[in-house]
Amino acid sequence: MNGKLTTAAMISIIIFLTVADIILFSGKYYDVASLIAAFLSCIPFYITFEKSKATSKEIMLVALMTAFSVCGRIMFSFKPITAFTIISGMYLSAPAGFICGSFSALISNIYFGQGPWTLFQMISWGLIGFISGVIGEKLLEKRIILVIYAFISGVLFSLIMDLWTVLNIDKEFNFSRYIIQLISSFPIMIVYSLSNIVFLILLQKPIGKKLKRAKKRCGIFEYR
Repeated sequence: MNGKLTTAAMISIIIFLTVADIILFSGKYYDVASLIAAFLSCIPFYITFEKSKATSKEIMLVALMTAFSVCGRIMFSFKPITAFTIISGMYLSAPAGFICGSFSALISNIYFGQGPWTLFQMISWGLIGFISGVIGEKLLEKRIILVIYAFISGVLFSLIMDLWTVLNIDKEFNFSRYIIQLISSFPIMIVYSLSNIVFLILLQKPIGKKLKRAKKRCGIFEYR
């Protein structure tokens, strides 16, 4: 399956799970069904990475970027996890971007605390990393596109996590509460989105240079 078909399949699966979740699992089991949907949505991305037949050197680079991302989330008030995730997708691959984003959430929450929200964080950051890999060539060509995507990534993360907040409170999707939650979290969303831009401007070139050198020396991670 080529890259475009793989991407389409991933998006289709996520849409299907989301729609099925909304239609079939309303009421008191809605929150449980949402967690199951989030978990199942991760599986196709992991399968894609597995099918790519990644070498030990490729896995090492993904693990290294994930480690940087986890450490950055723990050390800084404004979290650079999105920046590391985007860079992983841009310079490594779309599946690698998803792995970095999702595992960064899972591992760092050993420190911050695990819970049902972890799956939503895994989906949020994972999707951001995957999309950055899909459009990686465009992000590398023009800095303005990278800046715009960094901002949109902050918005996307907030939209998904606010969904979790509503489900946690009401145990079902409440559109009115979701809008109220979006409005109340808007200032944080903007600050987070702007911090993504700052971190990417500072980190993209130096880290990208190291990753490109590793790819050239080891003959791995040709863009796909």
